[in-house]
Amino acid sequence: MSAAETRALVERYYDAFNAGDRDGMLACLTDDVAHDINQGECQTGKAAFAAFLAHMDRCYRERLDDIVVMTSPDGAHAAARFTVHGDYLATDPGLPPATGQHYVLPAGAFFESRDGAIARVAVHYNLADWIRQVGG
Repeated sequence: MSAAETRALVERYYDAFNAGDRDGMLACLTDDVAHDINQGECQTGKAAFAAFLAHMDRCYRERLDDIVVMTSPDGAHAAARFTVHGDYLATDPGLPPATGQHYVLPAGAFFESRDGAIARVAVHYNLADWIRQVGG
């Protein structure tokens, strides 16, 4: 993939995220996608990613703004920085109780692409900042 194609792929992924189009997000991924969860484990495969999205949709409502996508010259890698605007809807196990708290959080993600799709997603944000914002 070219750098422009990778940029368009990542932008399509985030457009689907903001539209609540989980099938659109999954369509951007390889079947064996590796998903590095912030301060957590690496999960593999679209089924695991779909389960993660379902969990996130139950616990959080998020919209991303100020998205900037950067790519390597060969298009094999990309990074994005963005601002998360969210509401904490249901208590996520091991985290503070949810009472509908709003949060605004800077975040970033790293991507690897293969055969026209995203093969790895690694999202990073400051968990301590998020906990402070939701009153934990």
